Amino acid sequence: MSWITERTLNWLQSLALRIIKTGRVPSHVAFIMDGNRRFADKQNMEKKEGHSKGFEKLSETLHWCMDLGVTEVTVYAFSIENFKRSKKEVDELMDLARQKFKRLLEETDKLTDAGVCVRVIGNLSLVPEDIRKLIARAIFITKDNNKAFLNLAFSYTSRDELTHALKDIAKGIKHADILPEDVTEDLISDCLYTYKSSNPELLIRTSGEFRLSDFLMWQISNSCIYFTNVLWPEFSIWHFLSAVFYYQRCYSDLQRIRNNLKPIAHNSRASMFVKKLHREREIEIEKIYLSAVQS
Repeated sequence: MSWITERTLNWLQSLALRIIKTGRVPSHVAFIMDGNRRFADKQNMEKKEGHSKGFEKLSETLHWCMDLGVTEVTVYAFSIENFKRSKKEVDELMDLARQKFKRLLEETDKLTDAGVCVRVIGNLSLVPEDIRKLIARAIFITKDNNKAFLNLAFSYTSRDELTHALKDIAKGIKHADILPEDVTEDLISDCLYTYKSSNPELLIRTSGEFRLSDFLMWQISNSCIYFTNVLWPEFSIWHFLSAVFYYQRCYSDLQRIRNNLKPIAHNSRASMFVKKLHREREIEIEKIYLSAVQS
């Protein structure tokens, strides 16, 4: 299935979306897309078919977000913990990832027309080399698009993200790029995988699980969190609009909290360290991309 699907809303759904759009719309929405395996069991199908249905739902949901005016979406595509599943299921998930990233590369013209920038956040060293190259190509080819941003958390957990951020900071101190007193919450935020993104305003988790599964734990401290019992492949426009309506009801409290947050203000030494770190990460992706196109 395509990453860029045709709009399929009926007149009633379109009307409901326009009504919700008259209120505050979150600029950044995150999704924990849970329930693919349970959906497969429910439908008596193979788990890989459940995961495939989950991708189809993601494609559909991205259109709802764009129609509503959400400019950034982050999805929990694959947790590092998922590597602990059976080899058969992990291999099937990796095969699905290959297929979908290849399809994404075939649709770069559509993504460019829509202005969609694809980012992948996570520990890519744990991913098979061929998938890592596909990811690097997707990131590099869409990096200049700026109308909408899709962040795919792939081979990701918050603990891994924080561990790598702290290692980078420790290395910066060791090399005298920064001093221990330069280490602040804001510096840590700028060393995370999500340094290019604002924090999500709304996090949606499907499948009736009331937990966060080590997803964006640092970033969602002031986010509105919405849990729904529906399995991810059965997630509908009505569930999505209900979540956004819930966010609108919570917005005044969220805004009061956000207004009390101080803006990031690094000193010049910390700013130079952050710029250097970000550039090193960009160069690493460029190297993988060049290796991919030359092979």
